[in-house]
Amino acid sequence: MKIATYNVNGVNGRLPVLLKWLKEASPDIVCLQELKAPQERFPLNEINAAGYQAVWNGQKSWNGVAILARDMEITEVQRSLPGDPEDIQSRYIEAIINQIVVCCLYLPNGNPYPGPKFDYKLSWIRRFKRRASQLIKMELPAVLIGDFNIIPEAIDVYKPERWENDALYRVEVRKAYKELQKKGWLDSIRSLYPEEKIYTFWDYLYKAYDRNAGIRLDHILLSPYLSPYLTSGGVDSHVRGWEKSSDHAPVWIQLDAHTGHSK
Repeated sequence: MKIATYNVNGVNGRLPVLLKWLKEASPDIVCLQELKAPQERFPLNEINAAGYQAVWNGQKSWNGVAILARDMEITEVQRSLPGDPEDIQSRYIEAIINQIVVCCLYLPNGNPYPGPKFDYKLSWIRRFKRRASQLIKMELPAVLIGDFNIIPEAIDVYKPERWENDALYRVEVRKAYKELQKKGWLDSIRSLYPEEKIYTFWDYLYKAYDRNAGIRLDHILLSPYLSPYLTSGGVDSHVRGWEKSSDHAPVWIQLDAHTGHSK
């Protein structure tokens, strides 16, 4: 089973890029972030025509998350992160697909630091960690997947010394990421490539993609139940070079089997 995440940075404006990548990569499960479209403007007909079912939570102009599945039923669990009923930002959706709990997230950016946006980010992370701990305690096959807006280590960023006071790289958020790992969540891409510089985002400015001046923000974390079945993974970095592409690239992993099923 191939599971992928892709911050599309506008699902309608970049729909040709998304459909081209879906055809090329053929993932079984896909999590999308930054739909930047209200609920009723999600391109369901085009997604269905590409062979995928979908659940999504849109939001006008910004945010928005979706989960797609090919030839599998999607059972939606929840479309907001528990813990703050007043939080109306569309940043989380959770579903069960083929007995796997798929938690698609678009974690807040948090800039500028310091400030209320960074405080919101830390609050969101605390709620997210509670949900992640619940899934571990329930011993479920689960994946935390999406744009975390967290650069975990110095190896994950071009010139890390420039990022010390950026909300993506602040010590508080990197500590939270490590705490998820200590609870048992496996950073799948880093486990496959422990010493390689791997990026998932390149700014549109300063020819960042051409210079490979990137950062790793998009992650796929596996629960202890799933991590033994990880066989491969990577970043489709060439997609970032396509015309009118997102500033993120798709990230994917392959699981060879789980709970008695294989794909």
